[in-house]
Amino acid sequence: MKKDLLVVAFILFIVGWLVTGTKIQSVEEYYLTHIDEITEDSETVTLEIRSDTVLDAMDKLKPGLEKYVEPDGEILKKTEYVLRSGDTAFDLLDRATRHHRIPVEYQGADYNIYNSIYVQGINYLYEFNCGPLSGWMYKVNGEFPSRGVSQYELQDGDEVEFHYTCDVGRDLVGYIRQSKKVGN
Repeated sequence: MKKDLLVVAFILFIVGWLVTGTKIQSVEEYYLTHIDEITEDSETVTLEIRSDTVLDAMDKLKPGLEKYVEPDGEILKKTEYVLRSGDTAFDLLDRATRHHRIPVEYQGADYNIYNSIYVQGINYLYEFNCGPLSGWMYKVNGEFPSRGVSQYELQDGDEVEFHYTCDVGRDLVGYIRQSKKVGN
C-alpha cells in the first residue's frame, strides 16, 4: 500500500511539473532559441566564417562541393555574440554554428598531440577538399594565434574569423607577415 501511494505521489509530481509550463527541448531546439541577448552591459565578441580562397581555386575543389561555396565566400557574416565567462574561440564557433545550423566537424583535444580541438570541417568544406594543403584556420583581432582554437580564451571586444585556406594559410591576407610573430 505504501509503495502504491509513493508511485501515485511521484506520478502526480511529474504531471504537476509538466503542467506548470516546463518546456522540454532537444539540444538543437535549445541552441536555436538560447543565444544570449546583447544588453548594454554585455561583454561581446564577433565571429565571421569565410571561404573566399576556394573561389580562386575552384579547379582544386573536389567535384560536387561547389554547392557549398558561397558566391561571395561568406558562410557566416560578421555577427556579434555575448561573451560568456571562459569562452574560447571554439566555444564561440560551436555556439554560433549550432544556432545558425551550420554543420561543423571537429576532432577532440584528446585525439591529437596539440591538446586542442581541431576543426576538420565547416559547412561541408573539410581539410584536403581543396588540395593537400587545405583546411581551416582562425584569426583573433586580425592575427593568427599560435594556440589551438580550444585553448584561446576570448576577451571582450575580440573579433574572431575562421577562414578556409587552400595553401596552408599562404593564400590568406596577412598570414605570411603574421606567422613570423611569436605570441598568443
